[in-house]
Amino acid sequence: MKNIAIIGSGSWGVALAMHLARCENRVKIWSFDEEEKRLINEEKKCKFLPEITIPDNIKCYTNFEEVIKDSDFILHVTPSKFTRSTFKQYKHLVRNRPIIICSKGLEKDTLKTLDDVILEELPSARIGVLSGPSHAEEVSKEIPTVLVIASKDEEILNVIQDTFMCEKMRIYTSNDVKGVELGGALKNIIAFCAGVAVELGLGDNTLAALLTRGLNELSRLGIELGGMKETFYGLSGLGDLIVTCSSEHSRNRKAGKLICQGKSIDEVKKEVGMVIESIDNIEVAYQLSKIHNVEMPIVEAVYKLIYENLEPMQAVKDLMTRDKKSE
Repeated sequence: MKNIAIIGSGSWGVALAMHLARCENRVKIWSFDEEEKRLINEEKKCKFLPEITIPDNIKCYTNFEEVIKDSDFILHVTPSKFTRSTFKQYKHLVRNRPIIICSKGLEKDTLKTLDDVILEELPSARIGVLSGPSHAEEVSKEIPTVLVIASKDEEILNVIQDTFMCEKMRIYTSNDVKGVELGGALKNIIAFCAGVAVELGLGDNTLAALLTRGLNELSRLGIELGGMKETFYGLSGLGDLIVTCSSEHSRNRKAGKLICQGKSIDEVKKEVGMVIESIDNIEVAYQLSKIHNVEMPIVEAVYKLIYENLEPMQAVKDLMTRDKKSE
C-alpha cells in the first residue's frame, strides 16, 4: 500500500486516483477549486466523469501540504500550460519524492517538454513520465489499459510498475523519457487533424494515411528533440495515436471537428469544456519544426488552417498535391 499525491482534479487525475484506490492505496487529490473538492468529498462525483462514483479512500484538498506531506510519490496531472505555475507552488514540499508527469503537452512560451519545465524549477527532481493509450472515461470504469512509465531512475520504474499493475492495468517500462513524453504530446496534433477529416466526410483511406504519415512526422521531430525512434512506434506514440484519433472520447479529435464546422477557438474551448492540448501543441510543433528544420507538412497545414484561415479542403488538396517523393 502506498500513499499517493495527485496534483490535479480533472478527468485524468480522478481516473488515476480511482485505479490506484482500487489497488488499495491511499490517495489524496489536490484541486485549485473548492467546489470540485466538495463534489469529490461529499457527493463522490467528478464533473468530468459523471457516470462514476468515487471510492471512500480518495480525499480531495485545496492545500498542497496536506496532499503531499505523507506521500510516497507525486503524480502531476495538470494541463501543460499550468505545469510551471502549479509546480512553483509546491516544489518546496517535494524533497526526494519522485514526480511522475501524467500530463501530455508542451510549454507554449518556452517550447519545452514538461520534464524540462520541472527540472528547470527543481534541478534535483526525480522525474518519471507516464503515458500511453488511455481515456480517463475507460480507466475510471476498469476497462483494461496498458501504459508505459519512462524514467532514468530504476527505482521509479520499479515502484510505479509495482503500484499500478493489476488485472485491469499493465505497465511497461522505458528509459526514453523524451521519446515517451513527446509521443504523448505530439499525437494530439494528429488527433485534431483526424477530427477535421471526419467532419469533412473523408473515408477510412484518408484516416489511415493521416495516422501513418502523421506518425512519420511526429517521430521525425521527436528524434530530433532527443527521443528514440522505436519509442514512437510503441504505446506512447502509435498506441496513443490510434486511440486518440479513432475515439469519440478524444477532446482533441472533437476540437478538430468543431473547427471544421467554422467555430472559433474560443467557441471550441467552451463547447469541449476541458483543456484542449492540441491547440497549443500545434503552434509549438510548428515553431520547433522551423527551428530544427524538420519537414512536417501535416503540422504546417493544420497550423495554417487555425492561424491563417486556410480552408480545410484546400489544406487536404495542398497535402495531396505536394511534390512526388519516395516513402
